[in-house]
Amino acid sequence: MNNSNTTVREQARTSITNKVLKNTYILLSATLIFSAFAAFTSYMLNVAIVNPFITLGLYFLTLYLTTKNKNNASGIFWVFCLTGVLGFTLGPILNLYINNLSNGAEIVTTALMLTGMIFLSLSAYVNYTKKDFSFMGGFLTSGIIIAFLASIVLLISSMMGYYFPIMMLGISSLFALLMCGLILFQTSAIINGGETNYVMATVTLYVSIYNLFTSLLHILMSFMGGND
Repeated sequence: MNNSNTTVREQARTSITNKVLKNTYILLSATLIFSAFAAFTSYMLNVAIVNPFITLGLYFLTLYLTTKNKNNASGIFWVFCLTGVLGFTLGPILNLYINNLSNGAEIVTTALMLTGMIFLSLSAYVNYTKKDFSFMGGFLTSGIIIAFLASIVLLISSMMGYYFPIMMLGISSLFALLMCGLILFQTSAIINGGETNYVMATVTLYVSIYNLFTSLLHILMSFMGGND
């Protein structure tokens, strides 16, 4: 009897896990397409670089509204708002790379391909091994906070005319590593039952992919960039 109950519980948990994973990847795919469309639109319209503090404000606002509505249908609407905002602000950045570097298109394409390869490889690894990466939670949280605060300091410094390219490269490298860890952590949480809300899982994975891509752009520009 106990074995039967245990089997039923395991089957129910597996069913929930598979449903969350499926819904997460479906919503993530949709938001990536929508974000790419928003980026392409702002790129074609030649929109000026958006003030990074305005971008951060809109990001945290839409993130708050997404989190608040994560258990109802409007949560999906706010996910698209969040990813649309980030995608739209990405367009001017791509414009800056492509129009100001002789190999800008190559850098963007390489960063995009690397981002896709890294995400798919890490996701496949966790799906195959079912390894639990929950132990990385504290390290990732601390690392992201430190990297975020450091990037804000460097941003303010650059706005004041003080540039620290080596430190900026170091922060981008750190962010890239942290985003790889976050992909492992979030995918593991879904598979092992630690994350049951596909809306929040989608947001975490999207932000990981977005930050990984922008970090790789900066890293590649540092090593491959060349002016016309």
